[in-house]
Amino acid sequence: MYITITAQKVKGNYAQSASAFVDYLEKENEGKPINELEHFFDQDREEISAMEVINKIDGNTAKLKKVEPKFYSITLNPSRRELQAIGNSPKTLKCYTREVMKAYAKAFNREINGRPVTVDDIQYYAKVEHQRTYKGSDAQIIENQPYATKILILKQEIRRIENGELIGNIKKLQRDMVRLEREAPHQLNGKRIVRGMPKPGPQSHIHIIVSRKDVSNRYSLSPGSKYKASDVEMNGKTVKRGFDRDTFYKNAEKTFDGLFGYNRNYVETYTARKTFLKNPKLYFSIITKLPTNEKALAFKLLEKAGVSTALLHIPTSKLQLTLKAINLLKKGIGKAIESGSIGI
Repeated sequence: MYITITAQKVKGNYAQSASAFVDYLEKENEGKPINELEHFFDQDREEISAMEVINKIDGNTAKLKKVEPKFYSITLNPSRRELQAIGNSPKTLKCYTREVMKAYAKAFNREINGRPVTVDDIQYYAKVEHQRTYKGSDAQIIENQPYATKILILKQEIRRIENGELIGNIKKLQRDMVRLEREAPHQLNGKRIVRGMPKPGPQSHIHIIVSRKDVSNRYSLSPGSKYKASDVEMNGKTVKRGFDRDTFYKNAEKTFDGLFGYNRNYVETYTARKTFLKNPKLYFSIITKLPTNEKALAFKLLEKAGVSTALLHIPTSKLQLTLKAINLLKKGIGKAIESGSIGI
């Protein structure tokens, strides 16, 4: 499960209203019949309109400065293996989202009216999406790029010939383009994978828009607080502050496993991701020391994500991960994490 929390772009397209972001989340509904539309939902209700979401989020910003985020975006990105475990069910994903938002509320280290924050204090709306498209950071796009560049150059040459700026054989250039399209290493349904092309297989994920203020519009609840959960002295009183992201991410993961009986492999865990980022050598060492079945599954998951695990098949007693080997493995794991392809 790969989870992100992103602040509203206060200096970008989403400045003082949630409307642009909500419109973005509505994009997948374009051209669909009414019975296939995915609506917003919250903790208790279904089929909430986009207009209500905009009005509620925009109207819940008391005392926030113009340079402060009015809302945050949370994205829950189940891996393909996790989606297969729940049958890629929208109903199940909604159930999971509602439980995750309980964990989100508990991660705040503060009180409202003398009690801990609960999900009932959180003003949020969520939506299930079923498609993802290839981005520039995906390995398939990066590895196809040299072919894309050559094809673009050929197109430009053809255009110059057609405009009389250059002499050449258009048919030959067109044949070269066809050959390059065919030789590109990553294809989907007989076509070169390009940016914006829908990804195959189950791609369901959840977008959540959550207000910076609580439902009463009185208290600020920022998951982007620079303070991790802590207690401080202010005006002679002990005040709780901060949001514990580690606790939130771990609890969101445990919630999925507990709800659906999911047997999570080490490489799918949030702990593994943190270990990889802080100490790659320890990360790879832990994988090689997993029980046989778990290690085999870890290798399989990494390989499906496009990571070469050849260096990890060396017996643990003889394994000497050189700096070069570590860097090669880090590069592959880094790309897999960015694309969320192994859900870590």
